Amino acid sequence: MTARVALVTGGAHGIGAGIAARLSQDGWRVVVADRDPAGSAPAGGRYVVGDVGDEASVAALVLSIETMEQRLDALVCNAGFMIRKPIGQLSLAEWNAVLTTNLTSTFLLVRAAEALLRTAKGAVITIASSRARMSEPHTESYSASKGGLVALTHALAISLAPDVRVNCISPGWIVTKGPEPTPEEHAFHPAGRVGKPEDIAALAAFLAGPESGFITGTEFVVDGGVTRKMIYPA
Repeated sequence: MTARVALVTGGAHGIGAGIAARLSQDGWRVVVADRDPAGSAPAGGRYVVGDVGDEASVAALVLSIETMEQRLDALVCNAGFMIRKPIGQLSLAEWNAVLTTNLTSTFLLVRAAEALLRTAKGAVITIASSRARMSEPHTESYSASKGGLVALTHALAISLAPDVRVNCISPGWIVTKGPEPTPEEHAFHPAGRVGKPEDIAALAAFLAGPESGFITGTEFVVDGGVTRKMIYPA
């Protein structure tokens, strides 16, 4: 196995699928892990059904990569979901489910794959959110998980240095499904449009490759400029 190998979690749909496709186009062999049994990997890759918030599933996933691909050059921790509920209605089980998938999974994956990543002088890319910095109502579990992921990123960057670089991408509004945004919604962004999965995938591909060799422990907010935009009452 001579091709660089990447593991993309939550890669069946949306941003994860976009990252997997871009890495495959760039010549990587991509292993996609997702809970969706109907998902798939890009051509030449491999798809694994599993829960990256489960310790045993993560161990089995990484062992399969060690056995089959025999190397791991990039780990993209993208798996995540949101439960939007008033805090008074949010159960502890729901809170824990979001934190486990969105945050704890990165700890489990990096811990399991550390030896492979160090051998490859590889890279870890976490996918957080601009919601680590700003919020809508009733998103406490999601915002907490993404804020924790930003902090975990720089902690890992220091602990795994100099062998492994660890960086974070915090997307803003990225259209992955549903209706096309309105002209007003596009115009709200200083960049003039809402984001696309390809916007995140391009940065992920850069951070996974050798041209970003002097970048680690950094968060990249990719939101079309929204978090820098001052908004006053009408």
